Amino acid sequence: MKNTPSDHRTQKQIDEPDLFKNEFKDIAPIKQDKIPPQRFCSKQNSGLTQKNKTDLTIMKQAAAAFEFSDGFEGHFDIDQPLKYVKPETDSHEVQRLRRGDYPPDLILDLHGFKKEEAKHEIAALIHVAQKKHIYCVSIMHGKGTYALKKSIPNWLIQHPAVMGFHQAPKEWGGQAALLVLIDLPLHHAKY
Repeated sequence: MKNTPSDHRTQKQIDEPDLFKNEFKDIAPIKQDKIPPQRFCSKQNSGLTQKNKTDLTIMKQAAAAFEFSDGFEGHFDIDQPLKYVKPETDSHEVQRLRRGDYPPDLILDLHGFKKEEAKHEIAALIHVAQKKHIYCVSIMHGKGTYALKKSIPNWLIQHPAVMGFHQAPKEWGGQAALLVLIDLPLHHAKY
């Protein structure tokens, strides 16, 4: 009878797998959370249940505690794409927005909204993004009369949770939308 390499294993080599299994016998595998990211569009509330509509209203009211001022105007170069970087934010992050490296996890479509309504919707969007730990959101303002396109950047630079924004790449709305980076606590950041 021939000796095979497996016959030459020591007692230690035979016991190691059993010892390993024995150490971890009480450990249960973690179930993977497979919930897809939610798309938030305030104009499409028809599919919401009454409870969800109530929850959404409560979140909007809580978020509306932050008031944007119409008297504040930032300086934006009209010959450049619309962009802003908060002073303590890495400008590379906003460049990544421009390239489309961060797809938005929430999308707010403001087509047809009046300015006052749009302010509340944006405050609610930022509130929801922070609550759900979402780093990048999209605000679609459209082209229309340019009233929202001109006002939204001035509102966004006032909010302490806005790290920066950039005119969206073509696949996310181009000149009719902004991609916005939301400041999250470091241990919850997605990227």
